[in-house]
Formats: sequence, structure tokens, C-alpha cells
Amino acid sequence: MASAALAAALADIDTVFDGFASPHETGCGYCHAPEETAFLRTPYTRVPLDVVRYYLFEVPDHFDDHPAVMRRLLPQAARAMAEGTLGSIGYGDHGLSRVDWRSWPAEQAAAIEAFLHAWWQHTLTLPEPPYDIDDTFETCVTIAGAVLPFLDGWTPGPVADAHLAHCTESWLYDLLSDFSPFPWWYDDGEDSGVADLRTWLAGPGAARLRAQGESDLAVQAELLALPYDERWAHPYWTKASATN
Repeated sequence: MASAALAAALADIDTVFDGFASPHETGCGYCHAPEETAFLRTPYTRVPLDVVRYYLFEVPDHFDDHPAVMRRLLPQAARAMAEGTLGSIGYGDHGLSRVDWRSWPAEQAAAIEAFLHAWWQHTLTLPEPPYDIDDTFETCVTIAGAVLPFLDGWTPGPVADAHLAHCTESWLYDLLSDFSPFPWWYDDGEDSGVADLRTWLAGPGAARLRAQGESDLAVQAELLALPYDERWAHPYWTKASATN
């Protein structure tokens, strides 16, 4: 069951984006079936979920008006993301990460922002969320174009702390080697997002990991504050715990 905040955010998405369509949409003649493209031109009609899944991750140049398509899909797409019925979310660029939704009218941008944060907060309370927690985080930050708001919103608690340990373990392999852990974030914000994640993990993140008994993960996270060569020359790597 969705949290009160998530239910309210979904209701707002439904209201704000109700009736949107891409009225002159022709889609891609090679990839899109005419009857599927017709849904994009027609407001107030439910789009089959498999079509929502497909179009949500389709490349923008396959549409005449990609932002309009995203507005058309948003009510169903947001609900499917929240309910876990979208299938997978970690296999490609989410369409909302490829439109400048922050330039849309204020109520539209605010509805998307509120949904992302409510979805993330709700997911942190689920011991077994419908999507891997790192995929959910990646989806939120690449759509929002920012990492810190979601790190700052990572409220402490047994379930959220377990998710933090899981994500840290997943991210460290890339971060310690100065790679990005976000394979589907390609715009100019990626470098600053990765830098913010590295700084947070080396500070507040490491403190929280140590407090929950994840000492090895905490030390490795703290090493992210060091330059690359110093990081890998650190005595930690010669200790037995580092190879366990």
C-alpha cells in the first residue's frame, strides 16, 4: 500500500496531466504499430501497460513530440513505477530523464518533483521493494538531475539502513575506480552527481554505515575522499578484512 505522501503525489499527477496527448504524433513507422501510436494522440483513453513500458524508454527521436508523449504517459507511468508493474526500470534511459520537465509549467514540474521524492521515501520503507533499491535511486536521480536531495532524504531506520549498505556495496566498485555508477545518466549533470555521491558517502554515509556495524563498507566509503593513487595505496587493502 502506498504511503499517504505517495498516494497524494500520484493523485496530483493524475489531476495535473489528465487529458494530455500528442495530437499530431506519427511515431516511428518502423518501430511503432499504428494502433499503438494512436493512443498517444487520443486523450482520456487508457494506454495498454506494455505500450506504456515500451514508449517510456523509447529514444526521443522516434517521436514527433517526445515531451508531449511523456505528458500523455505520465499518469499511468508514475502509477506503474510506484506499484512495481512497469517491469524493469534499470535497463535504459527513462523518458523523463530526457525531457526538460523543469521548464514545464510550474504545477507540472512540481507534481513530478513531489512524485519522485514521495516514491523514493516510500521505497526506503519496503524491505523488498518491487525494483532493486539502487535502480530506484538511479531512476530518481537521473530524472531529477540531482543526487543530494535523495541522499538527504535517506532517512535513518533499519530498513533504510539495510538499503544504504546494499547500495554502497553496489556503488563502491565503480566509485573507487573513478567510474560512474549511473549507466543511464548521460547529460552534463552526471559528473557533479557522481561527485556529490562520492562526497556524501565519504562523510555522512560512512558514519551511518559504521553505526550499523558495516565497518568495511564504511572504511571503503571514506577512502573515496582520497585521490585515486592514495586511495589504492591505503593500508586498508592489506588487511584481512579487505579481502573477505
